[in-house]
Amino acid sequence: MEWTIRQVAESAGVTSRTLRHYDDLGLLPPSRIGVNGYRYYDASAVARLQRILLLRDLGLSLPVIADVLGRQKDEEAALRDHVELLELERDRLEQRIRAVRHTLEAGRSGTAPSMRMMLEGFNDRYRDDIVSRWGERVFLESNAWWHGKTLDEQIAWKHDTDDLVAAWVAAWKDGESPGSGRAQALAARHVEWLGRIPGTPVADGDRERSVQLVRGLGQMYVQNPSFAATYGGVDGAAFVRDALHEYARLSM
Repeated sequence: MEWTIRQVAESAGVTSRTLRHYDDLGLLPPSRIGVNGYRYYDASAVARLQRILLLRDLGLSLPVIADVLGRQKDEEAALRDHVELLELERDRLEQRIRAVRHTLEAGRSGTAPSMRMMLEGFNDRYRDDIVSRWGERVFLESNAWWHGKTLDEQIAWKHDTDDLVAAWVAAWKDGESPGSGRAQALAARHVEWLGRIPGTPVADGDRERSVQLVRGLGQMYVQNPSFAATYGGVDGAAFVRDALHEYARLSM
């Protein structure tokens, strides 16, 4: 199927002039131009427009969007990344909606509202845990580092992290022991990954606190159900924990 420029513009809530501008920038060429000079867009072109609009809504400028699209050749993977980001944003907005509704309902009923419920969705979900374990500075620096990244950089970091997690799960499923060369190489890679996050003891070169961080993370992977699921379940997370603990004992 294909659609005229007017049909696409009306469905997307933009003007035909905007679509022509995207074409001039090399962002969105039409699928074909008819003998009558009209521009036509097929499903692939509309999917590309969808990505452009998603990135634009995230606040990216058109030159940055062009760079992101130029780097992301795998359209399906890019759309999966967008879905994940949108789901995270949806969850955050749903939390805020619940919080505001709670405040409204408490006011209408004359009951005392819950402070925790009133502020749900307005705080960083990991802040309290990070601050309690490793201090306020670690949270502030790592949080500023993450939010200072471009979308392209965030996606690249996510891919690196996913690759590391997949390697851990594969080693566990292959029956590796925590002290094996393969597991210890993954532990070294994990610590290097931590060292790229500003504010962490590993990044600061603080050996003693780095050991505490690595051991604490390993334990948290087992105790926190969401982290355990990431590594294939409690047994997989325990494999990661034991390998990290062994690495901290012998190599840090």
